Amino acid sequence: MESLVQKKAPEFKATALVGHDFKEVALSDYKGQWVCLFFYPLDFTFVCPTEITAFDDAYESFKEAGCEVVGCSVDSQFSHLAWAQKARKEGGIGKLKFPMLADIKKEIGRSYGVLLENAGITLRGLFLINPQGVVQYQLVHDLGIGRNVEEVVRVLQALQETAKTGEVCPANWSPGKKTMKADPTRSKEYFQQNG
Repeated sequence: MESLVQKKAPEFKATALVGHDFKEVALSDYKGQWVCLFFYPLDFTFVCPTEITAFDDAYESFKEAGCEVVGCSVDSQFSHLAWAQKARKEGGIGKLKFPMLADIKKEIGRSYGVLLENAGITLRGLFLINPQGVVQYQLVHDLGIGRNVEEVVRVLQALQETAKTGEVCPANWSPGKKTMKADPTRSKEYFQQNG
């Protein structure tokens, strides 16, 4: 799989579940905004609802960072709706604050390089796309483990800090911590204070 980082994010347009309604949603709808696009294998499964509800619970953190969240799987919008009408305590996802794309033709997952062609489902892929429509972060892993949504928010904040200041974020950076200058001489300021 080829990395999409630093490349234009593939455009998409699909029917999505938005609340409890169906609506056409396209990447171009979010022009000028950050987007967190995440893929998951299937509705009505096991790890997937824990991730989706974690993204929903963290939605305000994404909004505060000026980032829209969009979920995507190969299921239909009708399957998404049925799952959203099932309570969380029963493995459902409830009414979400962000759209869930129905990629039933598997074109979106394929264009982002996360489709498992033989299985007909997507890996757990996540892409942070900047306001210019360029992928800044890509995370793809196997089916059996869920993502850490708090880490996704932290990475988003680091990307935004770097875009705003032109400085870089060292390991384990979080908002309020020191950044560093990407310069052989001036980076020493960081190392002298934090070495």
